[in-house]
Amino acid sequence: MSAPRPARPEPRPGVLAIDTYVPGKSGRPGGGKVYKLSSNETPLGPSPAALAALHEATAKLETYPDGRATALRTAIARRYGLDPERIVCGAGSDELLSLLAYAYAGPGTEGIYSEHGFLVYRIAILASGGEPVVAPERDLTVDVDAILARVTDRTRIVYVTNPNNPTGTYLPFDEIRRLHAGLPPHVLLVIDGAYAEYVRANDYSAGLELALESENVVMTRTFSKIHGLAAVRIGWMVAPSHVADAVNRIRGPFNVSGPAIAAGSAAIADEAHMAAAAAHNAEWLPKLTEGARALGLEVTPSVANFLLIHFPDAPGRSAADADAFLTERGLITRRVTAYGLPNALRVTVAGAEANTAFLAALGDFVRGPHA
Repeated sequence: MSAPRPARPEPRPGVLAIDTYVPGKSGRPGGGKVYKLSSNETPLGPSPAALAALHEATAKLETYPDGRATALRTAIARRYGLDPERIVCGAGSDELLSLLAYAYAGPGTEGIYSEHGFLVYRIAILASGGEPVVAPERDLTVDVDAILARVTDRTRIVYVTNPNNPTGTYLPFDEIRRLHAGLPPHVLLVIDGAYAEYVRANDYSAGLELALESENVVMTRTFSKIHGLAAVRIGWMVAPSHVADAVNRIRGPFNVSGPAIAAGSAAIADEAHMAAAAAHNAEWLPKLTEGARALGLEVTPSVANFLLIHFPDAPGRSAADADAFLTERGLITRRVTAYGLPNALRVTVAGAEANTAFLAALGDFVRGPHA
C-alpha cells in the first residue's frame, strides 16, 4: 500500500535542518547613538571612487546589467594579474559558497568545515542535499589533521575560512598546502579569504597561487569588508576553468547588479583606500587586544578586523551580561553562541571614537558591582 501523499508541498530532506542565519544586531531598544561593532564592517566606508561610480550607475537602473560582469572581472584580473575567464562574481561571496555546494555536493555526499567555521557552509551543504561534517579545531584554529581524518569516499567539498570567522585565527600557507596535498583530487577545497587584505603575517597567503596551479582549489573573496561595499553585495572567486564553467552554468544570469559592478570595479582599483583601511586596522587591533587583556579578559589572537573576547561563565560576568551592558551604552557586539562559543563576544575594529568608547565601557563592566 502506497504512503499517503502530503497535504501540502514539503521541502526535501535537509532543508528544515537548516538553522536560519541570524545577522548581528544593529541597534538598541529606545534608540540613541549606536556604535555598531557586530558585523566586521570597515569604519572608513567605501572608496570615494566607488561612491562616484555607484551614483553614476543609478542613472541606468532601467537596463539589465552585463550578465558576465565583464568590467568587474577585468578590474579584479588587472589588480591581481589574473585571467578574467577564471573569475566568477556573485551577490556576495555567500552566493558563490552556496553555488559551489550546489555544483559539487548533493544527496549522498558530505561536505566538511571546521568547528567554528562560517555558518553559511553548513547552510550551503544542507541546501544542496549533502551531509555536513564538522572537524574540531585546536586552540580555536582550523586543524588540518582533524579535517583529513574526516574525509571519506562521500566527501566532495571542504570549506576553510582563512583567517577564520569568528575566531580571527589563521593557518600558515604551508598548512593549507598540506591540507590540499592530503585531499583526494576529486574533492574541492574552498579557501574563503574574506579577511585576507587585513593579514600582515609573513607566513600567510590567501590561497590565490594554489587556486591557479590546482584543479580542485577555489579561492573566494568579498567586497563587503575592506572595500566597504557590504550593502551592494559583491563577491568573487578564482577557480580552475572547469569549476568556473560549472558555477557559471547554475548562477543567475544577472546575479550581480549594474551598480555593484560599477562600484566594485572602482573600489578594486583604489589601492590607496585599501591601504588606509588596512593601516587603521593594524593600529587598532593590538590596542583593542591589549586593552581587553589589561582588564583580565582572554582574547584570541586575531589577524583579521575583529577580535574574540572571552568572559567567565559566572552570573553577572558572562558574555551575555557583557553584551547587555554594552548594548545599554550603545555598543553593539556580536554574540557567537551559534558558533559554539557562548562565553565570547566578537568585536569589530571600528573607528577611533567607537574603539575608545568600547574599551571604556568594557572597563566599567569588568570593574562593576559584580566584580
